[in-house]
Amino acid sequence: MWISTAYAQGVGSLLDNQGALLQFMPLVLIFVVFYFLLIRPQQQKAKQHRAMLGALRRGDRVVTGGGIIGSVAQVVSDDEVAIDIAQGVRVRVRRSTISEVLSKPEPAAPRQAAKEKEPVNEKDKVP
Repeated sequence: MWISTAYAQGVGSLLDNQGALLQFMPLVLIFVVFYFLLIRPQQQKAKQHRAMLGALRRGDRVVTGGGIIGSVAQVVSDDEVAIDIAQGVRVRVRRSTISEVLSKPEPAAPRQAAKEKEPVNEKDKVP
């Protein structure tokens, strides 16, 4: 009288399996949205940052992670860069702490070619 009768469950049908798949669809959809809105843009930004750090050259004006602005004086190694932050003040920082490149200097060859094309005399100048 106090004990209820237990009945065995039947074997799940094909409709039950589709119900289980429909339960996981929102989770899959959430993962896809997270991938395209969060994960993928973060990976692209990290890739651009690595490329920027790989292209550092002497003379580039940079901003460090601490907000210090300076120009690259020497590329010491793959991990370190010497930066001039004031006249006579040179610090060594890790490449990974550089957050932004403000400007890149012109290459030396085009500067020299432009100087050679400049007219020497006042008569040679075009108005």
